[in-house]
Amino acid sequence: MPNRIDRQSEGVFIIAATPFASDGALDLDSTDRMVDFYLDCGVTGMTILGIMGEAPKLSGEESTRFAKHILDRVAGRVPVVVGVTGAGLDNMARLSHSVMDTGAAGVMVAPMPGLATEVKLKGYYAQVCSALGSEVPVCVQDYPQTTGVQFSVETILQLTRDHDQIVMLKHEDWPGLNKLSRVRAESGTADTPRLSILTGNAALFLPQELARGADGAMTGFAYPEMLVQVVERHKAGDVDGAEDLFDAYLPMVRYEQQLGIGLAIRKEILHRRGVLAAPKVRAPGPSMTKADHEELSRLMDRLDRKLAALGVFC
Repeated sequence: MPNRIDRQSEGVFIIAATPFASDGALDLDSTDRMVDFYLDCGVTGMTILGIMGEAPKLSGEESTRFAKHILDRVAGRVPVVVGVTGAGLDNMARLSHSVMDTGAAGVMVAPMPGLATEVKLKGYYAQVCSALGSEVPVCVQDYPQTTGVQFSVETILQLTRDHDQIVMLKHEDWPGLNKLSRVRAESGTADTPRLSILTGNAALFLPQELARGADGAMTGFAYPEMLVQVVERHKAGDVDGAEDLFDAYLPMVRYEQQLGIGLAIRKEILHRRGVLAAPKVRAPGPSMTKADHEELSRLMDRLDRKLAALGVFC
């Protein structure tokens, strides 16, 4: 199938925000601008309805409508992964089949909270794969800081051996560089198929993760052109050039990664860059203070000056 994720998928799959109008309704005009903006930045793919996409705050009807709108706008130009994590397998299967029928490239599934043993984790993903069917490619999200669920390397490798449709890992464990190294070294072997590895955590460790064998990034930093250029430079062998560019953006990466308020900052940046009509975060959610706005203005101005000194213009 065209545009399906697979074990060789690479590049930058941007985690898309979910645009809302000031009254909290879905803003589909901003959604169109956002899709065009991401594509103009050169992303390899998109991921929608993730944790940073405020998926739990959308109704089932809104999730389906938003996914269809994105897929129609993308029109097959890049693969789109849809987050379908939820408590009920029947609802997960309905949403998965709906988006796959509309042109999605695959789905992302994080573990349910409370899966405290390896046996429970393996059993859960066996049920997920059975419910979705073998034709739906799956990206497993390993994000224990949010889910509270720990994956061992051995379990990740066993899942991809047991289920052909588990083709991608979204790696967000922290500290996780040695874990990433092991997954890369111990997959793509005689007994374990290769696993595509894309990394999250707002790209805080992207240069090191690429050096450890990651295939790219799956995160939502509000300057996606940086992610694209860093991955491209690294792939071309310009490791120092990739890290030099990353270093220019690092204060902004770090600022946007603040737990609790990071989503509000990301949406405010996208608003200031002309992508979102409003930086609305649905309640319950964070909001920025006057001091936050002033700090962000200073950081954005400093970033512009740094990029100009490097001869890079965003």
